Amino acid sequence: QLQVVESGGGLVQPGGSLRLSCAASGLILKNYCIGWFRQAPGKEREGVSYIEGSGAGTNYADSVKGRFTISRDNAKNTVYLQMNSLKPEDTAVYYCAVSISYYCSSLDALFEYNYWGQGTQVTVSS
Repeated sequence: QLQVVESGGGLVQPGGSLRLSCAASGLILKNYCIGWFRQAPGKEREGVSYIEGSGAGTNYADSVKGRFTISRDNAKNTVYLQMNSLKPEDTAVYYCAVSISYYCSSLDALFEYNYWGQGTQVTVSS
């Protein structure tokens, strides 16, 4: 049974770091576009970053460029989102999603992602 699971969320002070993990069963992640999204209370879900099959390309939302890094560990069938210099406005539930496509098209194209995890809460607060 195909399952996508995020982990690594938590409470962190402004300026701190977290690393989110996205693991999958029943699917080899290196072959597909993987996206990270987030949804803050009262706001729409937004794209944060994506990585294309075999790491062919990556993309970041302007709000996280220079602070977040997406990467893969193919041996562990896991995609990571390293988040540094966290800000209170980064507080949200973070979701990992898989698009059954080697290439990614847009951070706005949520409808292109076929499988979603349950989300992990990230709270940035002093």
